[in-house]
Amino acid sequence: MRSAKNYKKVLPADQIYGNRLLTRFINRVMVSGKKRTAEHQVYGALDLIKEKGEDPMKIFENALNTVGPKLEVKARRVGGASYQVPMEVRGDRRVALAIRWIVMFAGKRSNKEFHTFAEKLAAELMDASNGVGEAIKKRDTMLRAAEANRAFAHFKW
Repeated sequence: MRSAKNYKKVLPADQIYGNRLLTRFINRVMVSGKKRTAEHQVYGALDLIKEKGEDPMKIFENALNTVGPKLEVKARRVGGASYQVPMEVRGDRRVALAIRWIVMFAGKRSNKEFHTFAEKLAAELMDASNGVGEAIKKRDTMLRAAEANRAFAHFKW
């Protein structure tokens, strides 16, 4: 017997911009269930982007599209040996990885330059949108690993 299909929960759109992707981003920033704090930080970062004369939602979506990897490697065991097999990243995982990396590298930014998390997040989103920054380096590293292991692509199934 098969169990019932597991469906993705549809998140509500966020209050200010009406964007479901932004709700996912806020949920990733959230720590210990403190959603108001996470919203305050994310909206603060978007306000900082707006102050620089940019469209915050355009920057946000561009950053996620730029950081999202197209290829990744997955370990496959074939006859006792483990191979790193390059695979295409499906849409939902691609967005999830992009969000995770942007939030992670924003948190790791220097405290000397930026004082609040909102400032760090705004800087990381701007950098990612412009194709620079740590999240972009992580994407490129992943892509290089997939390219290096292209010889094992025939193990994909």
